[in-house]
Amino acid sequence: MSTKRYDAIVLGSGPAGEGAAMKLAKSGRSVAMIERHREVGGGCTHWGTIPSKALRHNVRRLMEYNSSPLFREASEPRHLSFPTMLRHARQVIDRQVSLRTGFYVRNDVPVLQGEARFVDPQTVELMGPDGRSSRLEARHFLIATGSRPYRPPDVDFEHPRICDSDQILELDHTPRNIIIYGAGVIGSEYASIFRGLGVKVDLINTRERMLAFLDDEISDAISYHLREHGVLIRHREEYERVVAGDDHVTLELKSGKRIRGDLLLWANGRSGNTDGMGLEALDIVPNGRGQIEVNDDFQTAQPHIYAVGDVIGYPSLASAAYDQGRYAATHMVNGECDYRLAHDVPTGIYTIPEISSVGRSERELTEAQVPYEVGHAFFKDLARAQISGQTTGMLKLLFHVDSLELLGIHCFGDQAAEIVHIGQAIMAQPAPGNTLRYFMNTTFNYPTMAEGYRVAALNGYNRVPK
Repeated sequence: MSTKRYDAIVLGSGPAGEGAAMKLAKSGRSVAMIERHREVGGGCTHWGTIPSKALRHNVRRLMEYNSSPLFREASEPRHLSFPTMLRHARQVIDRQVSLRTGFYVRNDVPVLQGEARFVDPQTVELMGPDGRSSRLEARHFLIATGSRPYRPPDVDFEHPRICDSDQILELDHTPRNIIIYGAGVIGSEYASIFRGLGVKVDLINTRERMLAFLDDEISDAISYHLREHGVLIRHREEYERVVAGDDHVTLELKSGKRIRGDLLLWANGRSGNTDGMGLEALDIVPNGRGQIEVNDDFQTAQPHIYAVGDVIGYPSLASAAYDQGRYAATHMVNGECDYRLAHDVPTGIYTIPEISSVGRSERELTEAQVPYEVGHAFFKDLARAQISGQTTGMLKLLFHVDSLELLGIHCFGDQAAEIVHIGQAIMAQPAPGNTLRYFMNTTFNYPTMAEGYRVAALNGYNRVPK
């Protein structure tokens, strides 16, 4: 069996793997990409970020149309099915695949389809889709195989009325009511999507509150907003068993409740894709969720084998994964990396409306005994929000009461994931440029959503003892 040799081999073509492969190629290294699926892009492009956000965008536009008094004068409300929305979302996937395939072609990075397994620290065996195997050697490896929905063994995911967050993208009808088990990011986003289509939603949360990692005020806001739109949220619940029949599915909870629906979406956790890769023989032992432990430079127990992205766990964001891949590739090339990844990574949650934050929350600042103050700008008071009709939400600034240093930015409402980047840029500036004064002394276009920073800054500054 002939063996091909490369400077580096990347396993997985999602954002993390792509970021690493492109950095290595542009640094003059010979690199090969191994991808188990027919097309590049990974879970982000095919089952996660891109399809769910494209789906969410279309549903939000439909909701905006149906709630507009102006459009109601022109026609009756419109109703579109879940499969119709999915079909339009797939157009975005196709464009993304075409774009990303071009990256590999232009940078002379071969994309090899198949399943890879380590046979020794420097060699992987690649089993192709035709059943033929080959061996590849490299000085460095990068594992960016991503994650998949966690599936408890006692739940039958082959039943047509039970699905995970990957399978939901193959749904061929619009259910009348849906049970979503898990109120994390994925569960909350799909609760918004289905409710926007007029589907009755039961959202089961296993924890004390929704999205507990968020600032409490933002967590409370999304809970209130979902309830206001008809989502029934049940906190502190755990499943006992799932019983699926021909015409319904029943979720039996340990509290004794029985929730009945047309469909159950299981959205409770994810597992790293590390099965069958021969890692244990290299002393790289994934944890119970299939995640790999790495050091600050993303090296595993074998220093020449790196791991990045969802397969290492937190923060499990496409944006962070891409940066991790570039960082690891730089470390492979130079033996060190002369830049550090940003400590404060923005979080974007694409519920309807969306949520985004960067920096610390009120709870974290209180526990750390940091003296801080709060500035608010409510969207209902901003001219741009009034013009667009998107008046639900707020921008919240947390800052040090003495130095006025920005400590946290939290946004809930339309375009939140875009708005937060303005605050992120200022927070990253060295002192004294990272303070509330920037927003108080800067002229913003009017009317814009960005103007909310000036409103929130002045609101907060007026609370500071003079």
